[in-house]
Amino acid sequence: MKRCWPRLLLGIAIVTVALLSGCGDQRSEVSAAAPKPAATSVAQPVAITRVPDEGLMVTGPLIVEHQVDVTAQRDGIVSRISAEAGTHVASGTVLAQLDDRQLTSNLEAARAKTRSIEADLKNWESEMEVLKADYVRAQRLWNEKLIAEEQLQHAQYKVESDKWDIQRVKEQLNTAKQEERSLELELEKTRIMAPFGGVVARRYTREGQSVAKGDRLFWVTAEGPLRIRFTLPEKYIGHLKRGQELPLFSPDLPAEKHMAKIIAISPVVDPSSATIEALAELVGGRGELRPGMSVAVRVANLP
Repeated sequence: MKRCWPRLLLGIAIVTVALLSGCGDQRSEVSAAAPKPAATSVAQPVAITRVPDEGLMVTGPLIVEHQVDVTAQRDGIVSRISAEAGTHVASGTVLAQLDDRQLTSNLEAARAKTRSIEADLKNWESEMEVLKADYVRAQRLWNEKLIAEEQLQHAQYKVESDKWDIQRVKEQLNTAKQEERSLELELEKTRIMAPFGGVVARRYTREGQSVAKGDRLFWVTAEGPLRIRFTLPEKYIGHLKRGQELPLFSPDLPAEKHMAKIIAISPVVDPSSATIEALAELVGGRGELRPGMSVAVRVANLP
């Protein structure tokens, strides 16, 4: 019994320490779970900047009405180039020439044929005058009973026959002239000409190149008037008027200020986008603006 007491006392001590440790952990958990008092926040003053209303900004490229690719109107070989990119041209200026030797020869042959038929027609017309004179003489002789009626009819029928021969030759002459005109038009197609005044923006062909009908040869563009086509919400119907001027500027040319005048407004609304289309034209000098540049116009907000 005396030997058991030390062991019993040791066990009691271990249990006591364990109980004390558990209570300390619970106090720690309770202390950690307790909410902290919220810090008092002070509202800072906010600065509000009012931006003046600049209206609705609409952007788009500058366009010109006349701007086309000049194409070949017939097959051929380019024999000469007369214009390069950047060349200013007038309407009808020859930009390039196709080989026209065969067509020129055919045209000369057609003109010779026309001259031949014209001479033949004059011969028939002269013969008609002779036959008319013979018929008049035959009528006079028949009236005097000096010739038979058959001779009079023979002279009359010769006049009728010659009249139809003249009609036939006239039709041949007309056909020859039309063939001649057709060859002249084909020859004209060998001269690649500017359809309007402007500047050659690009050249696609070179000398000696074989081209087919429809191939692009040059890109010619007019230099003015400069225009911008844009769309606006349908609520602007009635608020835009023809002749109204709007500020126009380019982000690449901030120092330049221009005005654009509305020259056309679509009378209908596009149902797919609920917008109307307007076309405005630059007023005054263009400065450094060029076709194709991106610009913006300012449209005032609705009241």
